[in-house]
Amino acid sequence: MRGQEARDQAGRKAAMATLAQSSGDDIVRLWNVSGLPVEAELLRGPETGLVTMRGRIGGGGAPFNVGEATVTRATVRLASGQVGHCYALGRDKQKARLAAIADALWQDPGHRHEVETRLIAPLQATLTEARDKRRAETAATKVDFFTMVRGED
Repeated sequence: MRGQEARDQAGRKAAMATLAQSSGDDIVRLWNVSGLPVEAELLRGPETGLVTMRGRIGGGGAPFNVGEATVTRATVRLASGQVGHCYALGRDKQKARLAAIADALWQDPGHRHEVETRLIAPLQATLTEARDKRRAETAATKVDFFTMVRGED
């Protein structure tokens, strides 16, 4: 039983990471064509606030406050009882609400496959495409100094 719980937790974490990294416009666009329900009771938010970001010099030094970031959070409950949460960087309240609903739907075994195939997989594909494009653009500017002729005689 513990193994299944760990897999479920890892799957939920991956789904929420995808939603957090995706743009609100992409989430809304896919949600509108997915047929997923949007009915949910708002328990908290969506509301926007600040969180303190902490850092460490070299990854292991003493922690220090780097600054603050704007975060929007939402918590919803479906009629079936599942509770979903979302914390997302930025001020997009609609993104936070839909991501919280997606989290709650993902927890329902009856909706999990739909959420994964209609929402998460297309968002992952979009993120991967954008990441690959950025890597290709960066690679095009790479200079290999070891192949340059030095002019030694």
